[in-house]
Amino acid sequence: MNIGEVLLNLWESSGLYALFGADGWKNLIMILVSFVFLYLAIKKKFEPLLLVPIAFGILLANLPGSQIMTDTVGLTDTTVSTAAAEAAGAHWYESGVLRLLYTGVKSSIFPCLIFLGIGAMTDFGPLLSNPVSLLLGSAAQLGIYIAFLLAIAFGFTGPEAASIGIIGGADGPTSIFVTTMLAPNLLAPIALAAYSYMALIPIIQPPIMKALTTEKERKVKMTQLKKVSKTEKIIFPIFVLVVSALILPDVIPLLGMLMLGNLFKECGVTDRLSDTAQNALTNIVTIMLGLCVGATANGKDFLTVKTIEIVILGLVAFIFSTVGGVLFGKLLYALTKGKINPLIGSAGVSAVPMAARVSQKVGSQYDPTNFLLMHAMGPNVAGVIGSAVAAGFLLSLFG
Repeated sequence: MNIGEVLLNLWESSGLYALFGADGWKNLIMILVSFVFLYLAIKKKFEPLLLVPIAFGILLANLPGSQIMTDTVGLTDTTVSTAAAEAAGAHWYESGVLRLLYTGVKSSIFPCLIFLGIGAMTDFGPLLSNPVSLLLGSAAQLGIYIAFLLAIAFGFTGPEAASIGIIGGADGPTSIFVTTMLAPNLLAPIALAAYSYMALIPIIQPPIMKALTTEKERKVKMTQLKKVSKTEKIIFPIFVLVVSALILPDVIPLLGMLMLGNLFKECGVTDRLSDTAQNALTNIVTIMLGLCVGATANGKDFLTVKTIEIVILGLVAFIFSTVGGVLFGKLLYALTKGKINPLIGSAGVSAVPMAARVSQKVGSQYDPTNFLLMHAMGPNVAGVIGSAVAAGFLLSLFG
């Protein structure tokens, strides 16, 4: 072998050579997308705990020659024949490191553990103090059903449309849970769309909220919430789980973990478990889930017409969920003669506590003394329950 052949082999094995290949431009586009996400997370501080690992996962998966999501034996890639791979001497542990972690996404282990952590961090007090929040949380699921119907019109199957629609719940773990059950072939674009839009709520929601409300409505100050007893807080997660499970058994894995985490928090005798669920466990799973979700966005497989349709439908779902919550808030504003600020309706999407913070931020722009955060937390946590119930309903239809 002469020096020319050595240099040629070195060039052909390089990442730069791969970028100039047939699909190299797709990887380059996704690398640029990862840079945009990193900018939004680090510079603009748009939910960096989610967006940084997702963006870095996209970057890792699209670097030329990356084998980080290689599936040697069909762990999660249905296009790989497990029997043929094993016969050829392939082993599961030879798969890419993120592909091994991705089994936690595919099996719904990560989404359920995230719900455990969310439950441990959630205070249902604002919801119990103002039960009308349940209605706002329900109204903010409108986008799920609008996107479902539009997806059917786009030519997606019923299970695929249900998986796309659930993006409107603004709940990444629920989107993953439903999609793994109904349309695993769409898991990559749906998971990425759901988490990306969750992180971009501070951009998506405010224009809609301002367009649908008047300045007078945005300035409404709500009365102080009544105090909720410890007994009520302990009974609530058990009661909600039992009632929901009797109606929609498919919701048990997600809602069960959510309510278990909340019981850890409220019962007063499991502080260590609550602390672990809120902090160490949630942080670890968030890192792995974010990296794995981002790593599914390989340019070669991700940049397709179907993916673009899913991204568009996901945005429509988010928009209509916000619209549904705000419009129902306006209805309550009229029925209560101005006692409810319609802005808290936008928090009915289940992105906790992002959406509630957006309600507070928009309200404070018109009156710095107006504190809507705790009032918005009621619809916000109601949205978590609402999206889980919507998921159970869709799973009962198509599961």
